[in-house]
Amino acid sequence: MPEKRLSLWLFIAIVLGIGLAVGFTTAPGAWYQGLAKPSFNPPDWLFGPVWSLLYVLIAFAGWRIWRIAPDSGAMRLWGLQLLLNYLWSPVFFGLQRPGLALLVIVALLAAIVGFVALARPLDRPAAWLFVPYALWVAFATLLNAAIWRLN
Repeated sequence: MPEKRLSLWLFIAIVLGIGLAVGFTTAPGAWYQGLAKPSFNPPDWLFGPVWSLLYVLIAFAGWRIWRIAPDSGAMRLWGLQLLLNYLWSPVFFGLQRPGLALLVIVALLAAIVGFVALARPLDRPAAWLFVPYALWVAFATLLNAAIWRLN
C-alpha cells in the first residue's frame, strides 16, 4: 500500500511540477496583454487554479492506467497529450505564435479524446477523470482560435 501511494504522489508531483514550471517560465506578459481577446475570455486569475486541478486529474488518470496497463496505447496517448500540453505555452506565449499554438492544441484535444477512448475499456474512472480536461481544452481551443483570428 505505501508503494501505491508513493507512486501516485510521484505522478502528481511530476505532472503538476512540470506544468507549473512551464506556466511560470512562459507566463503571459505584455505581448499577451496587448492582444485583442474575445468577449468570452476568462479572467487571468482563473487559469492557475483550473490548470492546477486539471494537472492533478491528469496525473491520477495516468497513474491508474500505468498501474494496470503500462505498455498500452492509452498510456502512450497519456504521454503524448502531456507533451503537447507542455508544448502549448512555449509556442503560444514564448514564440508568440497563436496560429502554430492552435495546431498544437488541436492535436492535444485529439490526444485527450483518444486517451479517453482507449482508457475507458481499461479503467472507466481514468477515462472520466479526463472529461473536465477535455472540456477545458475544447474551450481553450476556441479561445486560441478566436485570439488568432482577432490578431
